[in-house]
Amino acid sequence: MATRRVGAKVIDWAAFAERVPANQKSQFGALKSKADALKAKLGAVPEQPPAINWDAYRKVVPVAGLVDKFQKELGALKVPFPKDTATASVNESEKEMDERVKKFSVESNQRIKEYEAKIAELNAMVPFEEMTVDEYLEIFPQNKLDKKKYPYWPHVDIRAL
Repeated sequence: MATRRVGAKVIDWAAFAERVPANQKSQFGALKSKADALKAKLGAVPEQPPAINWDAYRKVVPVAGLVDKFQKELGALKVPFPKDTATASVNESEKEMDERVKKFSVESNQRIKEYEAKIAELNAMVPFEEMTVDEYLEIFPQNKLDKKKYPYWPHVDIRAL
């Protein structure tokens, strides 16, 4: 039973390794070796436990009926397998994260287009070395000094500095 459950989940270690930063490669190697060791240990466990030789116990145990009673109780014993309560919430959060990733991707692509347009605009303007002060203030009006409102140097609100 152990190997069936472990074999159901396969980890793509190559894809996992691509996403690991260079400074965490040693930790990734330790994780992979632990996972491989655990999988090997679970693979060594048989699917069914070995059968109990009740006849050998009947010959050795002097109390009559005790072995039969144990055999009957062991046959009636049912160990409940725990119910899976986490998969639904994990699947739900995975769908939520997929939606958030798609939204973030769309917003990022919009920002990239805006930044590329801004870069193209900056590349198209006259180089700063060849620009006059009037051209500079025309392109960047926020840097214009307001000598009427602030007649003394630095001609800007000093609280904003």
